[in-house]
Amino acid sequence: MNAIISASELASDLAGPNPPVLLDVRWQLTVAKAAGEPPFDGRAAYAAGHIPGAVYVDLDTELASAPGERGRHPLPDIEVFGAAMRRAGVSTGTPVVVYDGGQGWAAARAWWLLRWTGHPDVRVLDGGLPAWEGALETSAPTPVEGDFEPVPGDAGFLDADGAAALARSGVLFDARAGERYRGDVEPIDRVGGHIPGAVSAPTNENVGPDGRFLPAEQLAERFKALGAGEGAAVGVYCGSGVSGAHEVLALAVAGIPAALYVGSWSEWSSDPARPVAVGPDPQ
Repeated sequence: MNAIISASELASDLAGPNPPVLLDVRWQLTVAKAAGEPPFDGRAAYAAGHIPGAVYVDLDTELASAPGERGRHPLPDIEVFGAAMRRAGVSTGTPVVVYDGGQGWAAARAWWLLRWTGHPDVRVLDGGLPAWEGALETSAPTPVEGDFEPVPGDAGFLDADGAAALARSGVLFDARAGERYRGDVEPIDRVGGHIPGAVSAPTNENVGPDGRFLPAEQLAERFKALGAGEGAAVGVYCGSGVSGAHEVLALAVAGIPAALYVGSWSEWSSDPARPVAVGPDPQ
């Protein structure tokens, strides 16, 4: 099953006999600005217009738990996550499609969580809401309660120790911008740089100018050139486990399974005892 779906395919599926549950996960990384700009409000954006039938899901409170020692977007409480999914109408036997405002990061976070906790049929709308050419609605649906019970899997998840080990034994991709990987700048976390052994693979290089994923063959070539050859164990991290999920999704499109270090740099860098590498070299 493909991990992404085009807008035309989604329109066809929504009109078919087994329409997917549709989740709107619009979100943006908010960094404090001197200008005092208000933070992005995903719920307000949803209320202003969404794909008909979509249910809003909040990344910060339903796809993550409170920031702390485990990072800015640690794993959500499984009961909270499961309740949010059931409220949205998610059942194990029903397909799910997730979209966001076009960047794809938030939608990928929901996709990864659902897949990691056992849902068999989840896809992300390629290009997000901007790719949708149909009508929008402003009324919020009240779906029938779903039956999905999330069960975390044994594979697909990395903690800090697992990420450090994978950087030595396999391939650990750093999905942040290159300047943050090198430590040239660090606008959010305690210190700049990267996990020793990690390879720079900015997630924005997985998509074209329209925000849609590059063809699978092109993605596969990119990742293999960066070390994800046949048989290699692959993991990904980013700043807080959101854009990294988008890279895991890109790897899935390319046919390469990968695990996500959810705590990512926000967790790793919070502990002064953990080693930090700087510059373009992985080590």
